[in-house]
Amino acid sequence: MSATVVLPRRLDLPAARPLARSLMEMAGQNLRIDAEGVGFLGGLCLQVLLAAGIEWRQSGKSLSIEPRSPEFDLALRQFGLSAVDLATEPQP
Repeated sequence: MSATVVLPRRLDLPAARPLARSLMEMAGQNLRIDAEGVGFLGGLCLQVLLAAGIEWRQSGKSLSIEPRSPEFDLALRQFGLSAVDLATEPQP
């Protein structure tokens, strides 16, 4: 079983610190990030999500981002990324 973090509609500068805190609280667990309601993804929150992917990858835990809104996926593409770049698979 994995923990879930539901992302807010707007992932902008004011959302970055709360997002980082929420993710840090889930460290050490398999995590599912629900991005279904995201309407805007800014660069700083993307950096937080990328850092989480690195942290989860290093810890050997899984991190998935599902479901995702079309706006979330579009923002990732505009940054030259995809959800695969953020997600991890648990290490054996």
